[in-house]
Amino acid sequence: NKQILIGGKFCIEDEKILKNKNLKFVDYFKREEMQVLNAVPTAEGAIQIAMEETPYTLHNSNVTVLGYGRIGKVLSKMLAGIGANVYVVARKYSDLAWIKNNGYIPIHLKELKTYLPKMNIIFNTIPQIILNKELLKSIDSNCIVIDLASKPGGVSMEAAKELEIKAISALGLPGKLAPLSAAKIVKDTIYNIIEEMVV
Repeated sequence: NKQILIGGKFCIEDEKILKNKNLKFVDYFKREEMQVLNAVPTAEGAIQIAMEETPYTLHNSNVTVLGYGRIGKVLSKMLAGIGANVYVVARKYSDLAWIKNNGYIPIHLKELKTYLPKMNIIFNTIPQIILNKELLKSIDSNCIVIDLASKPGGVSMEAAKELEIKAISALGLPGKLAPLSAAKIVKDTIYNIIEEMVV
């Protein structure tokens, strides 16, 4: 059987069924090139939301990016290009070194609370609760929080609501804000998978 199923975001149950039936399958969403290319429309979408939701320019605003993975890297670069004061939060000292090298202000996660009060916008890319109730209490009431991380996300939405902080869960931005680009990324990734199989 030379047939192969190519899809995105298979759930664990689907994967079990396919394995039990001895069907070959590839999840294109797990491919590195897909994730890297998807970071661009995600970052652009996050910036669009920030522009729509704030009464001031991103230029000269204090913005924090939580996490320095694929999305964090692209988003930090775009925000710096707009002229924002970019603070980037990470755990690894190697990431903090790269953050400093790229001209952003590095913050170790354990120091986050100290910097939160002066932020205008916070972008989260870490897929685990970082901004809990205690940290959210440190945020200025006019600060906007945009959570880009997949579920469960990195922001306690219940605590944000209770504290009257504007927190936006922004999932699936590539498909929502740049559907043609998102479709091309999927297509190119699928073609890459097929090409690798033919070789």
